[in-house]
Amino acid sequence: MKARGLTKETILNIGITERNFPAFKVGDTLEISQTIKDGDKERTQLFAGDVIAMHKNGISSTVTVRRIGANGIGVEKIFPYYTPNVTNIRVVKHGIARRAKLFYLRDRVGNAARIEERILTKAQKAANKEANDLRAAAKAA
Repeated sequence: MKARGLTKETILNIGITERNFPAFKVGDTLEISQTIKDGDKERTQLFAGDVIAMHKNGISSTVTVRRIGANGIGVEKIFPYYTPNVTNIRVVKHGIARRAKLFYLRDRVGNAARIEERILTKAQKAANKEANDLRAAAKAA
């Protein structure tokens, strides 16, 4: 397809399909299921970690997830949001983050590298559930 006559915004929105992933933001802990192809075989691999950055730019949106691997080594992966290889995203816990990018966690070690968990009351959970139901009904209509 030729890009002549199309704006940058139009090009970034070509190929976007609705991903039914839960809402998450920077500071949350996610479990991302990714399909890995080994020759002619396919398997699902989980990567669990904290979201330290989100890059929202249409079809090229990405999520950077960081976890502490073996021997205290930090491992970061950048997942394209709209790739078919990412099959499922599950929010393990919501965290409190006061910044858009949590790159300072790269320099922290041990307990200092943890993100505080956001704990919701029953009333807040009910309000979130109601808002999600309204959002789902609006999408269905």
